[in-house]
Amino acid sequence: MAKSINDAIKMEITAPADCVKEFNFTIAADAVKSESSKVLSYISSMVQIPGFRAGKAPVGMVKSKYADSIEEELRNRIVSGAVSKIEGEKDIEILTLNFKSAPDFKLDGSEDIAFTFEANIMPQINVGDYKAIKVEVPLDAVEESAVDERLDLYRSMYGSFAEVDGPAVADDMLKASYTSDFTPAEDASAGVKRQAAAEDTFLWLSEPETIPGLIAALTGAEKGKEYTFAATYAADYREEALAGKTVNYTVKVSAIQRRTKLTDAELVEKFQGESIEKMRELIRKSIEQDNQMKRRNDAAEAVCKKLDETVAEFPFPPALLENEIQKELQKIARETVKTEEDGEKFKAELDTHKEKAAEAAKKELRRNLILREIAKAENITVDEAEIDMQIAGMSRQYGYNPKELRSMMEKNGAMDEFQLNIANAKVLEKLVETALD
Repeated sequence: MAKSINDAIKMEITAPADCVKEFNFTIAADAVKSESSKVLSYISSMVQIPGFRAGKAPVGMVKSKYADSIEEELRNRIVSGAVSKIEGEKDIEILTLNFKSAPDFKLDGSEDIAFTFEANIMPQINVGDYKAIKVEVPLDAVEESAVDERLDLYRSMYGSFAEVDGPAVADDMLKASYTSDFTPAEDASAGVKRQAAAEDTFLWLSEPETIPGLIAALTGAEKGKEYTFAATYAADYREEALAGKTVNYTVKVSAIQRRTKLTDAELVEKFQGESIEKMRELIRKSIEQDNQMKRRNDAAEAVCKKLDETVAEFPFPPALLENEIQKELQKIARETVKTEEDGEKFKAELDTHKEKAAEAAKKELRRNLILREIAKAENITVDEAEIDMQIAGMSRQYGYNPKELRSMMEKNGAMDEFQLNIANAKVLEKLVETALD
């Protein structure tokens, strides 16, 4: 029986550094030539060339006409076979896997093939008796002043708007039309197009801003007047087409509306409640739940601190560490670079920023790897249903279609971190339950 390409692939594993494995593959030229013939037969059986019945075209003609397809199929079989061998190494937990260098296969069977995958692997981590960790975190009492503040917020939030004269102030709503020097692509989402221009729309002078810098630019605006300002979108802005861009806006204000707070009676009617006392009771319960959530979050932080103190040092996978450093560096840049002058200063102090980013990255990666080790011990995983549920919740919050949001996250490489956050939350939830007992 002819050898399969998987049988012909030879693998040697080396460990050039901590948390790094290299999988070195070789395939003899005769095995490549044999597999190439199988691929040619496979392609020949599938394609139809005018003048010949399906599968009956001359082999030389198929080879010439479908050379690229044949090479792609052969390359895929070789790479797939190599990855299968790597996956067979069950005692190695791979975190990242990439070609060490772009493979340059000669697939004509004229010479042996050799290529290498490089993997970052999970370090050995002794998490100790993590189940014995205990923390004491007090539960905040509900103050009546907090209930008053929440009620006042609702009175304002659900109050009615009426047009006013004079300059706009904080929390006013402006009826306006605006244009910009940003031209969205023809296939841009409705959200992106709304950021570029809108007619007779409403702009709120309150957080969160629909356009960066809107509140500062239009506080004090007057009916019938036109205003211009530059909006700088954050590098991680949710719409990739606008991320990191500075857009110049022209806004024409046609009306200014201000909210009038509801009375207690109006508020009760708005919420279809029984009385203001019953509303206070419901608000008090809501604040209690908020306080309980805060307690659990504080407990999770306390648990992580104890884990950090008790778990011995371990080496970091270099590719993961570098990726984390770059994320921290970008975070620092987003927080500090607002102008061209800030950008020049950031470049001048880049070494200092890199040191700060490296310190934060090591702390974050250490925590993630410890939680990953505990997740293995507790058999905690994240399934597609959980991911879909989280994305659906985010979609409602940001006003996106779930499929559209998922596609955006996959394109900008956010899915891995998203899944990691879900997994970490599940691990911490389990740890906190035990720690607070």
